[in-house]
Amino acid sequence: MVCTGNICRSAMAEVVLVDRLASAGVPGTGTGGIAVSSAGISDEEAGNPMDPRALRILAERGYGTGSDAASRAVAAVIAGHAAHRISDAELARADLILAMTAAHLRALERRAARLDVDPGRIRMFRQFDPTAPRVAEETPGTLSELDVPDPWYGTMADFVDTLDVVERVSDALTPALAAPHRNRHL
Repeated sequence: MVCTGNICRSAMAEVVLVDRLASAGVPGTGTGGIAVSSAGISDEEAGNPMDPRALRILAERGYGTGSDAASRAVAAVIAGHAAHRISDAELARADLILAMTAAHLRALERRAARLDVDPGRIRMFRQFDPTAPRVAEETPGTLSELDVPDPWYGTMADFVDTLDVVERVSDALTPALAAPHRNRHL
């Protein structure tokens, strides 16, 4: 997942998707499973932890607070988070890259073109949101309707709204990613 600085939207999405996949029994990194990560398109927040408001809303919803395997996996993601700009290596090796906004998507597609990386692996995060409007990917300007709003400039209510979107998308993605065969159709 990719947002601007990697301290709010993409970081929250990483936590929630790790939780959902671990709860579904999907093996994680290093066990032949699915590696989930987050990054930013900017390095302005490099090295910083998640925004305290993101951490607060995640904790209020119980992420990383239990003693089960999923909670332990999530707690490790939260503790180990350090914001970073997505690297060329990450772009090249990722099977699926989910952009939080149309601007992030365009920036990732430009970098992918320079690296000869298949742009079809870069998608809008909310394309998987069952409540999102259906837009034509080839129609200029319509992808911005799928933007995940940046809560950084807002209130706790904005973080709640963002987490609601992240949870819906993670709930929709989990069954597709957990499919037993690599022939997933996303």
